[in-house]
Order: sequence, then C-alpha cells, then structure tokens
Amino acid sequence: MTTMGIPASSYGSPYDSSYSSYGNYNGYNQTDKISGQKSNPAECETCKRRKYQDGSNEMVSFKAAGHIDPDNAASVVMSHEQEHVANAYQKADTGNGEVVRASVRLKTSVCPECGRTYISGGETNTQIRYYNEDNPYQKDLKSSDRSKYLGANVDIDAG
Repeated sequence: MTTMGIPASSYGSPYDSSYSSYGNYNGYNQTDKISGQKSNPAECETCKRRKYQDGSNEMVSFKAAGHIDPDNAASVVMSHEQEHVANAYQKADTGNGEVVRASVRLKTSVCPECGRTYISGGETNTQIRYYNEDNPYQKDLKSSDRSKYLGANVDIDAG
C-alpha cells in the first residue's frame, strides 16, 4: 500500500469542483466568509501554504514537499497515484507476475481556517500474484488441474 499526503494540517491541496467550475455554489463564492471560519477561501493562508509529500518508498513524484494549485489538485494527485499503479505493473512484468487488483482512492479534508473542502492525499493499493513453477504446491496444483481438464475439450470428426 502506498500513500501520498501527510496530515491535512500541514500538507495537501485545497480543491472543490464547485469553486473552480462554477465560482458560486448555493449563493457562496470564494470571496464570502463562511460563518464560524477565520477567513474566506480566496485569502486563506493555510490553503496557500499547504504542500504534498509522498510517503512511500517508491521512486515517484513528490518525494520532496511541493505546493499544488488548488484547481488542479485532484488531477495531479490522481496522476501521482497512477505512477504507483504503473510501478506495480512494471514490477509484475519483471518478476513473472500479474497485477490482480489496483485501486486508487483520493482523500478529502476540510480546511480549519476557511472551511473549504480539499484533496488531502491519495492512497494506492495493488495486489500482484507471482507464478513460481519451482514451488511444489504449484506443481501439485498443475497436476490436479491436468486431471480435471483432461478430455474436457474433445474435437470429434464424424467423417
């Protein structure tokens, strides 16, 4: 399992499609202050300083903390997580394996200063199945499969 993102208070990137796509969502826009919040999303210092950093041991982007534009955060984080998926496929190819499952999940949080919802990180889970022909259990499985499938496909010519 690989993850991108450190706790939302120090890393991540603000993003909410309702702000960038429409500019005004239910009468609220980025210049309005939400009741109970310290600032509006356009002036939020926490969102301006927020950075991402990859926490995995793979060679991918964001090994050093970096800021992401709030309007592009979802696509940048998804692209980063797809690097982990690509690495899993490459690892499977080099080790006589097969990627059985790969899933990516984006995480969201709410900024404590302005109340805006943002992408706070991502998580990639992959499962690789390796074939080991020297394993005695694999040999037994093959021999039992042979007897199961022997004669299952018969081509008879009634000539």
